[in-house]
Amino acid sequence: MLLVGLPTMAQITRPQSNPATPSLKVKGTDLDYFQPKEYIIGGTTLSGAKFIDKEVIITLSKLIKGERILLPGEATSAAIKTLWSQGLFDDVELNIDKIVEDTVYFDIQVVERPRLSSFELNGLTKSQKTDITEKLNSKSGKTIINENTYNSTTGTINKYLAEKGYFFTKIEYKTKPDPNMENGVVLQVFVDRGRKVKVHEVLFTGNKDFKSSQLRKYLKKTKQQAFYKVFGSGKFSKEKYEEDKEKLIAKMQEKGYRDAVIIKDTTYKYNEKSIGVKIDLYEGPKYYVGNISWTGNAKYATKDLTKVLGIEKGEIFSEEKLNVKLHGNGAESDDVSSIYLNDGYLTFNVEPVQTKIYNDTVDLEIRIYEGPQYTNNRITVKGNTITNDRVVLREVRTKPGDKFSKEALVRTVRDLGQLGNFDESKTVPTPKPNPSDGTVDIEYAVEEKPSDQVELSGGFGGGRVIGTIGLTFNNFSLRNILNPKAYRPLPKGDGQKLSLRGQTNGKYYQSYSFSFSEPWLGGKKPVSFGLSAFTSLQSNNVTGAQGTKIRLNGVTVSLGRKLNWPDNYFQLVHSINAQQYILNNYGGYLFSTGTSYNFNLTQEFSRDSRNSPIFPTEGSYFKFTIQATPPYSLLNNTNYATASDKQRYRFTEYHKWKFEGQWFQRLAGKFVVKAQAQFGFLGLYNKAVGQSAFERFKLGGDGMQGFDFLQGSELITMRGYANNVVIPVGADVNTARQSGSPIFSKYVMELRYPVIASQSATAYLIGFAEGGNTWNRFADFNPFNVRRSAGIGARIFLPIFGMLGIDYGHAFDNIPGIRDAKQNFTFSIAQQLGGFN
Repeated sequence: MLLVGLPTMAQITRPQSNPATPSLKVKGTDLDYFQPKEYIIGGTTLSGAKFIDKEVIITLSKLIKGERILLPGEATSAAIKTLWSQGLFDDVELNIDKIVEDTVYFDIQVVERPRLSSFELNGLTKSQKTDITEKLNSKSGKTIINENTYNSTTGTINKYLAEKGYFFTKIEYKTKPDPNMENGVVLQVFVDRGRKVKVHEVLFTGNKDFKSSQLRKYLKKTKQQAFYKVFGSGKFSKEKYEEDKEKLIAKMQEKGYRDAVIIKDTTYKYNEKSIGVKIDLYEGPKYYVGNISWTGNAKYATKDLTKVLGIEKGEIFSEEKLNVKLHGNGAESDDVSSIYLNDGYLTFNVEPVQTKIYNDTVDLEIRIYEGPQYTNNRITVKGNTITNDRVVLREVRTKPGDKFSKEALVRTVRDLGQLGNFDESKTVPTPKPNPSDGTVDIEYAVEEKPSDQVELSGGFGGGRVIGTIGLTFNNFSLRNILNPKAYRPLPKGDGQKLSLRGQTNGKYYQSYSFSFSEPWLGGKKPVSFGLSAFTSLQSNNVTGAQGTKIRLNGVTVSLGRKLNWPDNYFQLVHSINAQQYILNNYGGYLFSTGTSYNFNLTQEFSRDSRNSPIFPTEGSYFKFTIQATPPYSLLNNTNYATASDKQRYRFTEYHKWKFEGQWFQRLAGKFVVKAQAQFGFLGLYNKAVGQSAFERFKLGGDGMQGFDFLQGSELITMRGYANNVVIPVGADVNTARQSGSPIFSKYVMELRYPVIASQSATAYLIGFAEGGNTWNRFADFNPFNVRRSAGIGARIFLPIFGMLGIDYGHAFDNIPGIRDAKQNFTFSIAQQLGGFN
């Protein structure tokens, strides 16, 4: 209805041409108009026509050889009118060429209208021209310019611009000859779009139980103007308006008004800048659920199905809730269909039938077709052009011989996405049932995406410029390392991960690391293996001290296993770490010269049910870590009260406890909320030895490893504050920032909104609030005594670079003793997707 009214809202100016007055011209013979005479048509010719079929035009005129005609008469006038109505000519003239006795010969003279060669659009943006030209191009080349041409062109442009919010459009037309086409002209279209219109008001009529203000809230994308709507400008979009109307009725029906319908709706001009919307509703009565009966169920008892349905007699009748409880909503499995589909009933079907409607009550009969149970047969994968079949199939949970399970199917899609080698949105499982033998073949279609990453960055730290280069190969193949044909540029396809990274600013600081991981050691069981090594060197000759430096070397070996208890989202990882610290006249530690060794065993117990590693919208991530060294001081006879630094710190001893939890939940629309909590504690075995000089926590800033990696500290991000400035109350500033703190806690709340979701990039905006603090003693620990910050930021994941981020945070609390404790902007490069960040 909106578009029908558009022509009345648009001004259109076009070249005018008036039809000729029907007339009959006679050469050499005068006709007696008072005494008509019948003639036989001896022939008809067509003059002036070059581009149309002459025989067709003569046939249309009905002046056909051999036909009888009364002259003067209506037939000649009708012939002219018929030809003019075709819209093909600018002028039509009918002449009697000659009359021989009772035979008449006609000649039709016409002036053909030009043909449309192309459009020339003016007054539009480049993208608008492209879109409209694509819609109009089918008319070019063969179309004769007439009234229909103008009307259809106007309709196309108005419809397109109306969808973009331009309603008060003015269109003018001109033509110019096209030198490249005989009898062709270019149709010049001059468009004055005006301004995008806004919705000044949304009015409702016919609503009795629903307030107009409540109904306006249901129109999520069609908002009327208001001074307080900072983010809702009220601009009108026809496409979004149509969606809103459907959602409006769905919301009313959800409240029990199953007969709700829009009787009519109109848009009208409010002023030169805005329109009004008026919607006439029929609410109907409010309905409630009556008796519920079940038929066709043999596998599960009626009482069990009723419990799963969760709809009781007397509650508000909602078709949407009924459909969700019967058929599910996405990957959820607490509906009736999922119970059957997870038990092999692939062809299960359920249909709710409203058997009786009386007064305000609806009786339901839920009809079930269970069908046979299906067993998985052949499992195949296609589209994996790089990743080997065995790497994909080992993640598949729909095993041959098992009963078909929807839950296993959905979980497989998630696990394939977690590999990082495939585009999660394009992983499509296709069950192909074989009714003859009760089996089902399942084909997983995947699409490879770039997974290797490169890190090239330059930064400024410690008063010097630091350069970093890193390479990560996420689908490496060690077994093909000696196969030259497998290099692309390195061997790929086995799902292993190889990382190489170097960071330096010359002689002052150098750091190099290597890591390799195999998720399926031996290829038969989900036992992961990891090996990493690093070496770092930092020297300090600023004050002229010779040989002032610290070197850190380390190696880690780990084994992990996926667990089936408490559920199959859990994982247990054991790792052995060996590190060496060599200090030479290096201040800021509990000792300045000597060598210290850190041999520790780490146990990591985690659960990860996030539905995506990059932008999770649901699920959670928990990790509990215990790291401990042997209690050397309790096993030897050293008197630590009189021991030298060399004896006291030769073997670092501590026990370290960490916990992290992340929760993700989708809110209205595309918004996702993330809640996060972290805690860390570094304990000691012997008070005589004191706290470990290493493995402490530093809170504040971007959390990116740099020189602090040499300090053996763990960096925890906290936006709004500078690096390492969140120190315990009353602590020495320099010592606390240099060595870190043994206890920390941190809490984060984020609101996320995706703006790009494609294979080549994922980007989202965030708003955040954080709180965190550090303590030196457990007796001082207070989880509610935190430094606070809030702000906004953005993240973009590029397959080749990883996760990149920028945040603007505002710190609410000052740090005593540190003038520049607040830092608004925070950048992150190759940010981890999970873990302490």
